[in-house]
Amino acid sequence: MSKLKLMLVDDHAVVRGGFKVLLQTWDDVAVVAEASSGEEALVQFDLHHPDVVVMDIAMTGMGGLEAIKRLVSKDPQVRILSLSAHEDTSYSKRAFQAGALGYLSKRTAPEVLIDAIRMVAQHKRFIDPVIAQRMAMQDLDGSDNPIEKLSPREFEVFIQLARGLSVLQISEALNLSSSTVGTHLYKVKQKLRLSNQSEITLLAMQHGLLDAGTP
Repeated sequence: MSKLKLMLVDDHAVVRGGFKVLLQTWDDVAVVAEASSGEEALVQFDLHHPDVVVMDIAMTGMGGLEAIKRLVSKDPQVRILSLSAHEDTSYSKRAFQAGALGYLSKRTAPEVLIDAIRMVAQHKRFIDPVIAQRMAMQDLDGSDNPIEKLSPREFEVFIQLARGLSVLQISEALNLSSSTVGTHLYKVKQKLRLSNQSEITLLAMQHGLLDAGTP
């Protein structure tokens, strides 16, 4: 029986190692490549052509959302399962918009992870049950999340700003001109009624969109 070839993408080596050890307990999967950034993931994808890419969303540099977009641009048939420590629905919606087939919380039980990988390998969608419930409840309650007002690109700029990156650093990570990033920054502030980077970081923290330890 041929094994599913996986690529693990996470900027924390310990996390990648933990997932690799876990996945090696199943006979039908094999980790053929690893990457510590979105930029490295693009290179490793071309070298190893994995069946499924397991992609962390919240990474430094390019970030997971941008990496998903670029992988889909490279190969529209790419199968990506996005992972996140965040259970806010903003990331899950953005991941699917970018082209991921699945979204899973890192807190999910191991057996759910392997089920998600197998479903995504079959080009089927999978979403973490807890996050799916939150999305459903938001729709029922009519909850208004101001961050949902942002376009996909504005959201990426918002997250990078919340992490403390400068306009120049963001332009390099997202391959945009500084003036374009500045325009997105202006729109972010206008839509969210924020005036500075500190307020942007605070809002992201309030919605659980930053990793623990982020400045």
